[in-house]
Amino acid sequence: MEPVYRDLAAHLDNLPGGFPPTESGVELRILKRLFSPEEADFARQMTLIPETPAQVAARLARDESEVGELLEGMARKGLLFRLTKGGGNTYMAAQFVVGIWEYHLNDLDEGLIRDVNEYLPHLSKEVWQKTQTKQMRVIPVSKTIAADMEIMPYDVAEDLIRKQSKIVVADCICRKEKEIVGESCDHPLGVCLSFGAGAFYYEKNGLGRAIDADEAMAVLEKGRESGLVLQPGNAQKPVNICMCCGCCCQILKNLKTMDRPALAVHANFYAAVNADECTACGACVERCHMDAISLEAETARVDPDRCIGCGLCVSDCPTGAMGFHEKPETDRYVPPPSMVHTYVSMAKERGKM
Repeated sequence: MEPVYRDLAAHLDNLPGGFPPTESGVELRILKRLFSPEEADFARQMTLIPETPAQVAARLARDESEVGELLEGMARKGLLFRLTKGGGNTYMAAQFVVGIWEYHLNDLDEGLIRDVNEYLPHLSKEVWQKTQTKQMRVIPVSKTIAADMEIMPYDVAEDLIRKQSKIVVADCICRKEKEIVGESCDHPLGVCLSFGAGAFYYEKNGLGRAIDADEAMAVLEKGRESGLVLQPGNAQKPVNICMCCGCCCQILKNLKTMDRPALAVHANFYAAVNADECTACGACVERCHMDAISLEAETARVDPDRCIGCGLCVSDCPTGAMGFHEKPETDRYVPPPSMVHTYVSMAKERGKM
């Protein structure tokens, strides 16, 4: 394997989301599938500070026209992130997840899918599980929230959507990859929402289509009806809301393998059962993506160590026996103001700042 791919892997591992090495070298195979040697060498010199082609060219002592063409070509291939503002573009490094992997939504193949699925559990174990600040969090299905709950706007999907001036809907890459390898589930594909700069990037790269807030609300309802977990970016002003299933989503799949997934997510709610009203119908058991609910002695029981506070069991309970509760104030999570703050916290926790 060319040294340039090892250099790029080390560079990506220095970004907040990480890209830790493996004994098998699968991470290098992934990079070789995605980057030419020239692109890999160029990408390892990009940072998370947005720069114009002129700034990059000056920093690297290269021709501005050549650099501009390379930057845009790599952005279109999902290897760098592009910000469009005032008619001009700036470019910055893209993390592997969330980033480069998701930006290849439209050009997945079985070899890349196989290698990434081999690698992501390692990434989860070495970065996600060891970092206190996560890239994503869990918010409840709004229909489960009682009127007397003083819920914060950043925990209400509708409030997050209404604040957006640019929204794009795209297919879920997790379900898309499963469909390609013949392991698709019954949940809908086109329910992942991007906002702001991320939405512009997705639209320009043909990864999704622009929609208004009303259609975004309809997409949200579609996800709820299908029983999907709402996972926005971990910020009060997130750049996306993913709608995830436990059978395909890499985050939920890895969470499910833990003994106490409730301790590994940012969530402010939990479910509990009123045994007097429960008929042990089992609807909640089928709805739960974390195996947090069981039927015991003619009633359902929620394991608080496994409940991630998505609220899907509450919204599907025919008798109203399943209730939704806020965590004690001392246990509530206040997300960072923006994703920039999130990534700074992640970098500090990983010793990268």
